[in-house]
Amino acid sequence: MSTQSTYSVPKMDCPSEERLIRLALDPVQGVDSLRFDLQGRRLTIMHGCRPADVTDALIPLGLGAELLESVEHAGGPEQPVDVAAERRVLRWLLAINAVMFVAELGFGVIAQSTGLIADSLDMLADAGVYGISLYAVGRAAFAQRRSARVSGWLQLGLALFVLAEVGRRAWMGSEPSEGLMMGVAAVALVANLVCVALLARHRGGGVHMRASWIFTTTDALANLGVIGAGVLVAVTGSALPDLVIGALVGLLVLSGAVRILRLR
Repeated sequence: MSTQSTYSVPKMDCPSEERLIRLALDPVQGVDSLRFDLQGRRLTIMHGCRPADVTDALIPLGLGAELLESVEHAGGPEQPVDVAAERRVLRWLLAINAVMFVAELGFGVIAQSTGLIADSLDMLADAGVYGISLYAVGRAAFAQRRSARVSGWLQLGLALFVLAEVGRRAWMGSEPSEGLMMGVAAVALVANLVCVALLARHRGGGVHMRASWIFTTTDALANLGVIGAGVLVAVTGSALPDLVIGALVGLLVLSGAVRILRLR
């Protein structure tokens, strides 16, 4: 007989907080499984230890965790994770994002588009996330933490480079090619939708798979933003929409890097 405890976690709204919680609970003896509802800010824990032991590990995180209920649970063990299937999916995601990084970066330079350059570096950051997720499958929390910090510093450097490039082009001037912008961004959107389809059956898995799902769906929105910027460049004849979307994508990568580096 184990206990099922449900917590309200008001400040849990992204994969970084999910990973932080997993790392905090990893040393707690008796914690069997975690189920996250990021949208509803709810955390359900199956455990054989006292609820107070779990609560004591969550409170120092500063996420506002509050125990809603603890009930005895007589259900059988959860189905084991299909590690081999996760690895296959993550290898495909890594390959797709690496290829799209090279393609978007090359066409971004040719098209003088900060939006495409920023999106290409976002693809590279995602390839890093998938690589780390692939490394994390079946490994202990300390290995995930170490690799995540490497990814965080990489993303931070990329974000600062993108923002510096936006500033340089805003100062020096640029003439983005709206046709190339929209065409390449459309191909990137298709690539991300393929990634979403590959991840669909694994999106409820561990933090590494959940993070991959959220990053990929967010990237599809970034691709739509680049396409929209291309339309505005064509309509207005101004490079400003391209600079704005480039800055926004750069800030998106920067935000992800900061969240990862906050993990302890």
